[in-house]
Amino acid sequence: MVELLRTNDLVYLSFLEALLRDAGVEPIVLDLHASVMDGSAAAVLRRLMVIDDEVERARSVLATAGIALEKPS
Repeated sequence: MVELLRTNDLVYLSFLEALLRDAGVEPIVLDLHASVMDGSAAAVLRRLMVIDDEVERARSVLATAGIALEKPS
């Protein structure tokens, strides 16, 4: 599994999920409920993940939509 990005902006995250699903890529969001354990603070960043086989396709979909991701380290 590969992380595409981290954010605590739930609207942006939902938008990215919709873009990917529309293109046939199934995103996985990790840490979605982690903030509940920390008093519902938005301090915990949610991670948008995809399986290894869909990384290039996911990056392409997001790039086509004008969404720049950080280069993988």
